[in-house]
Amino acid sequence: MFKKCLVFLVAFVFLFSGVVYAENLVIFHAGSLSIPLKKASTIFEEQNPGVKVLLEASGSRTAARKVSQLGRKADIVASADYTVIDNLLIPKFAKWNVVFARNEVVVAYTNKSKYANEINPKNWYKIVTRKGVSIGHSDPNVDPCGYRALMLFQLAEKYYKCQGLYKALKDKAMVRPKSVELIALLQTGNLDYAIEYRSVAVQHHLKFIQLPSEINLSSMRFASYYAKARVKVTGKKPGTFILKKGKPIVYGFTMTTVAPHKQLAIKFLRFFLSVDGGLMVLKECGQPPIVPPIAVTGKSFIPKELKELLE
Repeated sequence: MFKKCLVFLVAFVFLFSGVVYAENLVIFHAGSLSIPLKKASTIFEEQNPGVKVLLEASGSRTAARKVSQLGRKADIVASADYTVIDNLLIPKFAKWNVVFARNEVVVAYTNKSKYANEINPKNWYKIVTRKGVSIGHSDPNVDPCGYRALMLFQLAEKYYKCQGLYKALKDKAMVRPKSVELIALLQTGNLDYAIEYRSVAVQHHLKFIQLPSEINLSSMRFASYYAKARVKVTGKKPGTFILKKGKPIVYGFTMTTVAPHKQLAIKFLRFFLSVDGGLMVLKECGQPPIVPPIAVTGKSFIPKELKELLE
């Protein structure tokens, strides 16, 4: 009898030891951050035995709404558009916002894509609008890459002086919830081209067309030109809308006011904001980090342990 009880006790401890000793850090994040956050989290876990970083990818707006509308608790929210945090989380579900990385939109493709041997930065819009050629982007209402794709189409019409280009591209585009979902379609040959972030294309070893700075949303120099693009997306409450203006692509993160593990979140962010930590991982993954990161909202609310790492 004693032996059976001992076996049961050992099995119980083995099965549930993770719950007993592990501390879980929960991060809701943009799909385009999946690879760098996974790499950074692995390093952080190795440095902090007993800690498990639980990553949950989605469109950035969906990530914010999991907290603000669905009542789910996350310690950190990381968005591919820092304004999502301002628009959907602050002031009730977050108090501050720090920008930490940049990106740009590209036209991603593979060797299986139609006219892959012909497409280049000068003719890409002519190639993707050809009959029989498919192009896709993510859903503008859930993923910033989606409304940035539409902004790209608008800016391209002006830049190339090609009337009707925006409608032609918008009408034929396949839409999926997240930009990273389009990668599988590209790799299987079920989609010819996709509007993606440059970092995502690099991380997944895709071919891509690097677009002119005037339309790729990468440069502060062309911020006023980007602002000519406007896209309406759903707001905080059902039936409401937000008008998004084109601007350089800048990523942001925050700790939520409902964070279950605030001190662990601070510890992770200290690692992630360090030049030889998360910022180095971002650079290795083809995503230019902002060094040092910058507080854009609620600087007085930022934990003192993080302030010394910011501009």
